[in-house]
Amino acid sequence: MKRLWLLVIVGVIFSSFSVAWATDKIRIGVVLPMTGPVAAYGQMEWAGIQVAKELVPTILGKEVELVLVDSKGDKVEGANAVERLIKLEKVCAIIGEAISSVTMSGGAVAEQYGVPMISPTATNPLVTQGKKYIFRVCFIDPFQGQIAAKYAYETLKVRKVALVIDVQQDYCVGLANFFEENFKKLGGEIVAKAQYRTGDQDFTAQVTAVKAKEPDMIYIPGYYSEIALFTKQARELGVKSIVFSADGSYAPELIQIGGKAVEGIYFTNFYDQSAVATDIGKKFVESYRKRFGRDTDSFAALAAEAYFVLAHAINKAGEADPKKIRDALEGIKNFTGLMGEFGFDENHNAIRPVVIQTVKDGKFAYVGIVKP
Repeated sequence: MKRLWLLVIVGVIFSSFSVAWATDKIRIGVVLPMTGPVAAYGQMEWAGIQVAKELVPTILGKEVELVLVDSKGDKVEGANAVERLIKLEKVCAIIGEAISSVTMSGGAVAEQYGVPMISPTATNPLVTQGKKYIFRVCFIDPFQGQIAAKYAYETLKVRKVALVIDVQQDYCVGLANFFEENFKKLGGEIVAKAQYRTGDQDFTAQVTAVKAKEPDMIYIPGYYSEIALFTKQARELGVKSIVFSADGSYAPELIQIGGKAVEGIYFTNFYDQSAVATDIGKKFVESYRKRFGRDTDSFAALAAEAYFVLAHAINKAGEADPKKIRDALEGIKNFTGLMGEFGFDENHNAIRPVVIQTVKDGKFAYVGIVKP
């Protein structure tokens, strides 16, 4: 009798999930850092998702309902947010998170419940490695680190590099390692390594240690606030080395905090508006400018692509069933995004080009594009 009751209870629970997915709306969860140390990423990505929904407001003939939960850029908060979206909000899929460490903590929950999750910008390889339900529309850090090392050695002609690493972030540690591995293979030398933690304000010790080694370039693959503060203090102490970073640089706050000190900084990125080449890309740029009165940015663009590819997968699945959506996502090899086609590899990572950008006259500026 106990076994019978258990089967009944399980059946009721399963039935409630099925009914939830079969409502008259397509409910998509969004988990982003709307507050906290990387809130700028979350706010930019949310802006992009809202514009993408304006362009594709229905899926399978049903209205799309977005359910946003703030992760605060925190691993525990991120995991709780994903659990809430799945258990209480009954979403069929999730877009998020923006940074690697929180995507990994939230992704573990999505994986447990069998609900697909697509990150716009989490680049650490561990985010999708060995995962069945986790995808991303950005490239991964091994490729980003390889391109940064190649560009530094071959184009910028640097030979001696100092690494400045945020040891609290998986993204930063991983990217620094990938850069170092590839830069050494090319014949370059790592002359110094300095560490810091997210939220640090005083970089005097790190700048002093790096300056003593006279590097041609400083590679600091961190997030915008610390990059801006480090670069500002380095320039004030007379460091003239090139500063090179990664996609974590891209936020208006980099320029607001760093001012003239961040002029000329290079970084790798996913997107530049001047490289938009498709109809959906042009519509997105036009709609975004009309709604917000400004140009698009890489976080908004990648988040929009996550929405577009998820909408495509749900249509392909034929119903808002998480497992069928996952299967549809896995089968996408040539999807038309904002800058051209991309697809998912065997580990659910997007295969797409790398954009090189800089800061010029107080604005982000396009330098070039490197295709895979």
